[in-house]
Amino acid sequence: MRDTARLRASIPEDVRHLCVRLAEGGHRAWAVGGCIRDELLAELRGAPTEHRNDWDIATSARPEAVMKLFRRVIPTGLKHGTVTVLFDDRAYEVTTLRGETTYSDGRRPDSVFFVEDIKDDLARRDFTINAMAYDVLADRLIDPFGGLADLEQKRLRAVGEPAARFAEDGLRVLRAARFVATLELELDPETERAIEPSLASYRKVSAERIRDEWLKTMKARTPSRAFGVMQQHGILAISAPELLESVGCEQNRYHAYDVWGHALHCLDACPPVPVLRVAGLLHDVGKPRSRAFSEKNQDYTFYDHDRIGAEMVDPLLSRLRFSTEERERIVALVRHHIICYDEQWSDAAVRRWLRRVTPELAEDLYVLCHADIVAKGREHGEDLKNLAGLKLHAARVMSEGAAFGVKDLAIDGRTLMQELRLPPSRRIGEVLRELLEDVIENPSLNESSKLLARAKSILERSAE
Repeated sequence: MRDTARLRASIPEDVRHLCVRLAEGGHRAWAVGGCIRDELLAELRGAPTEHRNDWDIATSARPEAVMKLFRRVIPTGLKHGTVTVLFDDRAYEVTTLRGETTYSDGRRPDSVFFVEDIKDDLARRDFTINAMAYDVLADRLIDPFGGLADLEQKRLRAVGEPAARFAEDGLRVLRAARFVATLELELDPETERAIEPSLASYRKVSAERIRDEWLKTMKARTPSRAFGVMQQHGILAISAPELLESVGCEQNRYHAYDVWGHALHCLDACPPVPVLRVAGLLHDVGKPRSRAFSEKNQDYTFYDHDRIGAEMVDPLLSRLRFSTEERERIVALVRHHIICYDEQWSDAAVRRWLRRVTPELAEDLYVLCHADIVAKGREHGEDLKNLAGLKLHAARVMSEGAAFGVKDLAIDGRTLMQELRLPPSRRIGEVLRELLEDVIENPSLNESSKLLARAKSILERSAE
């Protein structure tokens, strides 16, 4: 029998109290699912324990019995046997042991039925590594499907018949891809073979659930492992077919990989910030549609691929239900990811670049561009040197109080109208934008008197 000392020590007092209280009511209880998997995996890898609050409890008690035993309970899913027990600001899902019938919608069981044996409950779960339970009071691991052995072998294997598990919930094929990356496992061959025949069920999965899996995947050490599985087994063809145009698309001599391979390397090179990593994955998606061969250079070119890519990414992210903020940020990163800075740039050129991309986006662009450079797979020391130079140049320009928007000008629209006796009109905004261009070229002009004089000159010129 496996030594459960570390698992026993990891159980929060709230969870232990839950199990004791259920036992006092004549019921059994087990900690189940991901919390057990992650604790065992950390032990196998000699990694520190991560303190987590999402401990789930399975119990022989019916929902109504659980609600009588605890003071603060939310009936979050009575239809499926789940209630949420609250301790201070912590919440624990407590679910009655259950089996499930068919999944007509490829997501939820048409109905559930309660069972008495924990093994019957574990049999309905997706992968063996998630089908383990720990009897907190008896200090015993229940592992009827060999989940621990699979963790030891770094293997991801479906419970029972893989095709049946994938048909029940279409999202499971995408979860398989995610676990390959986040848990650093390899797909069991039989489980892997069942993915493509099960894609009809995946087509029923909502865009919101797909987006959530993508964002969870981005926290992996090497998220490219998941997207490799998605591409290889047809998942990506359903959710993001635009990306498949990059597979096998040859690049120019400055790259060691095709467009798809470069995108995966860039994805991994970005820090584990989901929005940045999505941008890393998508930044060159416009290259296949802009690819041309230059007879002069005897090499491929990708002119305007940043604009084309941004136009492709916007509807893709909308389709996957990314938030407006996430979508706008990623689209902007794709649109502006090409930076051609060198030491010849003037202060005015840097100010114009900062105005175009905004100082806020610039910080993300530095990170994305660094990942883009190292992901080329060839020596690009000069590119990294230029990127570092831009960061220093931009920091100095900003420290000098440069104006990047009309709000940074020493005068505003109301001042213009009052001092020059102008009526409200669209022309006020046009004048302010002209003044901003002047200030970007020469920051010393950003004084009220100078701007008013310049505004008067602009208006007189336009009246001629």
